[in-house]
Amino acid sequence: MSSSDSSTAPPLPIYRQSGFLSFLLARLGAVFAMQIQAIVVAWQVYDITRDAMSLAYVGLAQFIPMVILLLPAGDVVDRFSRKRILMLSWAVQGLCSALLLSLALHSPQNVTPIYLVLALFGCARAFTGPTLQSLLPNIVPRAQLANAIALNSSIMKVAVIGGPLLGGILYGLGGGSLAYAVCLGCFLFALVLLPLVPVRYAEKAKVLEGTAWQRFSAGIVYIRRQPIILGAISLDLFAVLLGGVVALLPIYAQEVLQVGSEGLGALRSAIAVGALLMGLYLGVKGITRRAGHVMFAAVAIFGVANLVFALSHLFWLSMLAMLVAGAADMVSVYVRTTLIQLATPDAMRGRVNAVNMLFIGSSNELGEFRAGSMASAFGVVPAALIGGVGTLAVVGAWVKLFPTLRRVDRFDDAR
Repeated sequence: MSSSDSSTAPPLPIYRQSGFLSFLLARLGAVFAMQIQAIVVAWQVYDITRDAMSLAYVGLAQFIPMVILLLPAGDVVDRFSRKRILMLSWAVQGLCSALLLSLALHSPQNVTPIYLVLALFGCARAFTGPTLQSLLPNIVPRAQLANAIALNSSIMKVAVIGGPLLGGILYGLGGGSLAYAVCLGCFLFALVLLPLVPVRYAEKAKVLEGTAWQRFSAGIVYIRRQPIILGAISLDLFAVLLGGVVALLPIYAQEVLQVGSEGLGALRSAIAVGALLMGLYLGVKGITRRAGHVMFAAVAIFGVANLVFALSHLFWLSMLAMLVAGAADMVSVYVRTTLIQLATPDAMRGRVNAVNMLFIGSSNELGEFRAGSMASAFGVVPAALIGGVGTLAVVGAWVKLFPTLRRVDRFDDAR
């Protein structure tokens, strides 16, 4: 990793930082691929099985290898070139798209090979998450990190918006084979751009001492000693674990709202539109005071929006609920990410971000398993209702369990 830039000259505007645009475009291509693939895999698996439980296994197949590899991945990220690790992980994800393309061309009637490919994809994602989170502070100056986080998150929402829509259209036009071919092209695009990104603000890599387990667990120890960070990431974990409805969208699109694959893509994109609009606002205004209160309020709004979606039989109302849920989630992501990045030394960012990604992965993937298994047992609407109520219960509990998080005023309070 490159040494830190010691120049005392005022930093350039964030959008003019050398390599930042290439980094954004490369990540945009990779996120486009992941979003298209996520929507197509879910639709294809449900199309083959017509079983809600099969959607739960889609999340579980990716989550298990991520859980196993995330802590070792954080140690690797702190010891070796973060840019090279990211290139390798994107290359493996591109290979997964190629394998899914091959399976789609043979019109599979058995979903087991798809689950195996998703497990490999989960292995690569274990390295992608902490690497991306740790690399951004090495590309831009610390003084501009909050702006970079907001801008980066907002731009990524373009892919999160366009990916599901494009995935639904591609699946309707040419099935899974066309969609997976586009995913492969997007990963190749990212791999071409990433070498153009200079790493100017990283500290020199240090030789990490101690046993392998001591190195792996250092991020856990650090977060455990920081109640503000622990409260923020655990709040997000349990709120999304209980309240997320993304895994239920294929069932809602087909059986409740009856809007087809294009409607499914629109529902997924509505979440991202809300996040994009909120991200653009945060990029301009930011959050300067009462950050803790704002975060708790945002998670509560997320739970209410999911309750509205659970009860809705109107497509426009469901879209609006997903729009609000996405905006509220962006506030939570912005606060949590900024707190973690400003409070963590560069030499530990990989391991701390690995733990953070473990929380995020748990909330997303296990949340999908929770939603799918509950839908299989109780029905899709009760499963969504239980999740929304659970999110509100978590907010109430965390207000009492983490008073220091509630009292956070400025982001520097996390130091």
